[in-house]
Amino acid sequence: MQIITTSPLLFFSRMPSVWVKTQTWVAKAMKAYRAIGTFRNGRAKQNYSLDVVATDEEQAKHLVYSNFGSRHRTSRRFINIDSLSEIEPTNSTEPRVIAHFRDTHDFSNPPAQNEEE
Repeated sequence: MQIITTSPLLFFSRMPSVWVKTQTWVAKAMKAYRAIGTFRNGRAKQNYSLDVVATDEEQAKHLVYSNFGSRHRTSRRFINIDSLSEIEPTNSTEPRVIAHFRDTHDFSNPPAQNEEE
């Protein structure tokens, strides 16, 4: 006599000890974004330019806010993002951007430096 149940505990208890990948896992396409603005550092306003890797603009904004909140203990209301634009990854010198896109882009020629930055 065989008992068939739909309990997840029985299903997982009879699984093999070796897990095998049976399907491809596809993530969203990542893009490079550059955020330019100011944040309050003590009593002074500090300018910044930060390059991040994100799936869309909302995630890029969140990464900018979390970066300054973590590094400078600045709350989100004191971080002003003046512009947030998608950039070519080869135009960035940020190590995280270079590391993320190193397999798909050629970083052998460094980008030209602007005098304003």
